[in-house]
Amino acid sequence: MTKVRSLSNPWFESVAVAQRRAKRRLPKSVYSALIAGSEAGVTLADNVAAFAELGFAPHVGGASASRDMTTMVMGEQISLPVLISPTGVQSVHPDGEVAVARAAAARGTAIGLSSFASKPIEDVVAANPQTFFQLYWAGSREQIAARIERARAAGARGLIVTLDWTFSHSRDWGSPWIPDKVDLKAMLRMAPEALSRPQWSLEWIRAGGPPDLSVPNVAPPGQPPLTFFGAYGEWMMTPPPSWEDLRWLREQWHGPFMLKGVIRADDARRAVDAGFTAISVSNHGGNNLDTTPASIRALPAIVEAVGDQIEILLDGGIRRGGDVVKALALGAKAVMIGRAYLWGLAATGQAGVENVLDIMRAGIESALLGLGRPSTAEIVREDVIVPPGFSSRG
Repeated sequence: MTKVRSLSNPWFESVAVAQRRAKRRLPKSVYSALIAGSEAGVTLADNVAAFAELGFAPHVGGASASRDMTTMVMGEQISLPVLISPTGVQSVHPDGEVAVARAAAARGTAIGLSSFASKPIEDVVAANPQTFFQLYWAGSREQIAARIERARAAGARGLIVTLDWTFSHSRDWGSPWIPDKVDLKAMLRMAPEALSRPQWSLEWIRAGGPPDLSVPNVAPPGQPPLTFFGAYGEWMMTPPPSWEDLRWLREQWHGPFMLKGVIRADDARRAVDAGFTAISVSNHGGNNLDTTPASIRALPAIVEAVGDQIEILLDGGIRRGGDVVKALALGAKAVMIGRAYLWGLAATGQAGVENVLDIMRAGIESALLGLGRPSTAEIVREDVIVPPGFSSRG
């Protein structure tokens, strides 16, 4: 049935439309926090632009009447090769990560939950049992082990370790002001922005008050949650882990175990040696060391190095189902999306996240039909046209 679009229709037809709606709905500083990026934003832009350099090589005639997208990632069967990437403090909507988890469950896929999330892991797992807990190397080994044990007790199906962060705060376009906590002083400062977005403000009033910007999954259960910047500060003050530390971490968790943030083939090999079962080729959504290549540019070399030894996912720049298919053609098992679903969440809550996943599914199906492939499992490198020098650009 054709969907009739209007200004009041909550349905949107592309991630770009979701982004525009999020921009209209959110206070300026909140929307700016979603854009993020670092320094000149070269990597931020290249993550998206690189996909446009890849072309499709479609077939005509002989296409299958049905198309299968199911796959197995991190020991979990999912209905399409798109997972929810962990992102911190989803205060663009009062229901935050719980709404995202419900949407992912409704569309048959898994969610990565940030340790800096705004909702407790127990609530998220209750909304979607296919939850992977994301962990930063922050604090002592004892503190890290306690967070892992909490994730295990809550029923998390896997662990994601994120290492690709350089604490780059500088942005040529300026960074938004984000308070440590929403006290009276912060509310007065934010009032003009909040009043300019009455619908967003009303949502929070109905939910009981403004977001508190705390992160309940960092402190031990029963202890007061840290503020986002309190947890962030602990992370910054913790010396980065060695590969031996990561092997120790592996010993604490015997299930599916992903290293997120790999951009080099030699690090991918080290991840295999350290016992990881999956890696995500990622540059932290362009929020990392600027001029790092787009994730999709780094993917082929990593697949060539370790593609037969470990599951490889890709995170960064995915805006449509065709992007997913291009990543699969270059060797990824699946992709993880971040900003795309956050814009959907900001636009219409759980329904918006479901809408984004539906957009991804429709785009994948369209690409499969054009390529003459009956399933995502049968996509091959010859289905895409890779220009000379693609992997060396940045």
